[in-house]
Amino acid sequence: MGAKHFGARIARLEDPALLTGQGRFVDDIALPGVLHAAFVRSPHAHARIRGIETKVAKTMAGVHAVLTANDMPGRIATGMIPMLVPNPAIKTPRTQIPLARDEVCYVGQTIAVVVADSRYLAEDAANAVEVDYETLPAVSDARDAVKPGAPGVHADLKSNVAAYVPMSYGDVDGAFKTAPHVFEIELDMHRGAAMTLEGRAVLANYDAASDMLNVWSATQTPHLCRGTLADLFERNLESVRVIAPLVGGGFGTKAPFYPEEAVIPAAAMKLGRPVKWQEDRREHFLSSTQERDQYWKAAIAVDGNGKILGVRATMLHDTGAYLPWGIIVPFIASTTFPGPYVIPAYKIETTVSLTNRVPTTVVRGAGRPQAVFAMERLMDRVASELKLDRFEVRARNMIKPEQMPYEPGLTFRDGKPLVYVSGDFPLSQRKAVEISQYQDFRARQAKARANGRYLGIGIGNYVEGTGLGPFEGVSIRVMPNGKVAVATGATTQGQGTRTTLSQIVADHLGCRLEDIVMSAGDTGAIAQGVGAFASRQAINAGSSAMIAGEAVKKQVLAAASRALGVPESEIDVEDGKATARSGNKPSLTFGELARMAQGMPGFSFAPGQSPGLEHTAYFTPPQASYCNGTHVVELEVDPMTGGVAMINYTIAHDSGNVINPMIVDGQVQGGVAHGIGNAMFEWMKYDDDANPLTTTFQDYLLPASCDVPGARVEHVETPNPLNPLGVKGAGEGGTIPAPAAIIAAIEDALSPFGVRFLDMPLTPERIVTALRAAGAYEKLSA
Repeated sequence: MGAKHFGARIARLEDPALLTGQGRFVDDIALPGVLHAAFVRSPHAHARIRGIETKVAKTMAGVHAVLTANDMPGRIATGMIPMLVPNPAIKTPRTQIPLARDEVCYVGQTIAVVVADSRYLAEDAANAVEVDYETLPAVSDARDAVKPGAPGVHADLKSNVAAYVPMSYGDVDGAFKTAPHVFEIELDMHRGAAMTLEGRAVLANYDAASDMLNVWSATQTPHLCRGTLADLFERNLESVRVIAPLVGGGFGTKAPFYPEEAVIPAAAMKLGRPVKWQEDRREHFLSSTQERDQYWKAAIAVDGNGKILGVRATMLHDTGAYLPWGIIVPFIASTTFPGPYVIPAYKIETTVSLTNRVPTTVVRGAGRPQAVFAMERLMDRVASELKLDRFEVRARNMIKPEQMPYEPGLTFRDGKPLVYVSGDFPLSQRKAVEISQYQDFRARQAKARANGRYLGIGIGNYVEGTGLGPFEGVSIRVMPNGKVAVATGATTQGQGTRTTLSQIVADHLGCRLEDIVMSAGDTGAIAQGVGAFASRQAINAGSSAMIAGEAVKKQVLAAASRALGVPESEIDVEDGKATARSGNKPSLTFGELARMAQGMPGFSFAPGQSPGLEHTAYFTPPQASYCNGTHVVELEVDPMTGGVAMINYTIAHDSGNVINPMIVDGQVQGGVAHGIGNAMFEWMKYDDDANPLTTTFQDYLLPASCDVPGARVEHVETPNPLNPLGVKGAGEGGTIPAPAAIIAAIEDALSPFGVRFLDMPLTPERIVTALRAAGAYEKLSA
């Protein structure tokens, strides 16, 4: 049968429960006798702990325990949390001890936990815990941290350089020496946070009778969480179960393992009661990992026609006080920098610096927005200096479809050579430019300027490595009532995982969507899993769902053939039943076949028959899959206030074969909102002593609905040969090129004043400051 659901705009199956308030998040799970936790966190960016006084807190009403590192079991008391993604380039593999013992290295670091009858009582008692600190010099700026003689971010370190990662290919020195034109830029890219709707959350319960530790966590990676817990608690893996229920946004920041995920289970085991902790907004500002603090010096060598001869750069990345996710972000940025362009010679030197700020890991885009910003700003500089159209200079340098598979010469973060296997980059750009009416823009711009309005247009191209391994699994089982149980290690944070996997299962098994019962992100439901990050769900879990669905369908056909007495080739499987094509077309439902597959006590199976109708598949991708796209942004800038209004936002997006266009549109649109925030609003600021300055939404701005336009999304589908579905990732493409395109458009709008912008976010204050420095207001008043 042909596909009925793949490619269809099917309404999300997750939404009815969410829209009616029936969705269950960690904080909605109420266990009998549950206690509530609050953490004592460091108010200092860097200090030595000389003592912790808990006597007063322990005597307060409703308090059951005040626990420090000395009260933690085994490795949790003294050991660092295992680094999830180690790399041999890391010189100082520092991760946190769950509760700090001797030293704190950023504001918000966990020191002790109070467990009480309510969160309010726990908060009061946490405030009563007295910690004797000896403050130490703190390093806030990565540029200061790597200078000779800088104070150590950790007291025992002589150097704050956590890693140095050079990458290169081709004759870079020769390209720059002989090039007719060389252009250089310096870029400063801000630190931002994820700001998920739901904060992090952990609920733990220890069942002594079964010796089972059950943990509910708002995590993107429950199987990785389980493995880390088993390691820290020195327990058998099968004695730990981690469940990720509905998660109100992840964006990467919920992928790492956090100290709270170890401390709350330890408290539950010690007290013999369930213990819950829900992160509040201030804690999110102080202690959830962040991203995007990078400083670049980049240069491009081109010929007289704007063709690239070579690119080189240095990048300084601020990793904060620890490396919980290794050096993934700067590594991805280094390999994403070349983008969709033919670059004959390339060199980048990346320095990863420790600072006394909250650690940085992955946030939507994971290093790619910075890399794309650097490359696209270089391309705009080439176009400006050589008086070329920005579309044309990009088109001249793009990798062409006939060059696929294209291997730039780098190694990606998955350890495999970076190879673009499929894609039509020029087509994506042409589609976006055509739909945006780019060719007519200059006339619109001239007419607006005659009326005192300043319109601008910007373009940004990107390539994103998606679908990273090592694997993801899906288990499918037909139950005796005819329902189809689907379990997967994939998790859902709003991206429609249940819907897309159900579409695939329904097509390849032949069941109805409404008959699918899905369990996602539960380590008790499927043995192996990895989780949600790197736009990997559709490729890995989707392919596993297809493979498992086809395997169970074969079992259904075999069972129906035995029962109906007709060859398998004469049976159709659709809508949850198997029907013979001949005679009076007898049929059997999936429920009837499942009961037959259980057999009868004491009777042997037919030769070749196996028990049940079920199969588990684990798809292992051979390498990363690369999606691509183009954003074209048209906007208006008010030079008097620095205010920016979006007029038209156009996207051509290639995520391979599209499972559900409506869901992909939503993912891309959501990514645009995130990208607009990165470009113009969100800025996590620290003072010179590494104290956070933006710790509420009064200080840290998010884009509102009026700031985010409805984007026009055009799907350019080039099938991906690396998986059986032909799909590529889609979750981050809306974010990655957005800052580059938006800031280019702002610069274009204000081009009469000769201003250039190389920093993000580009706030109204920065726009006005640049215009004032350029003498723009004298021109406007003349």
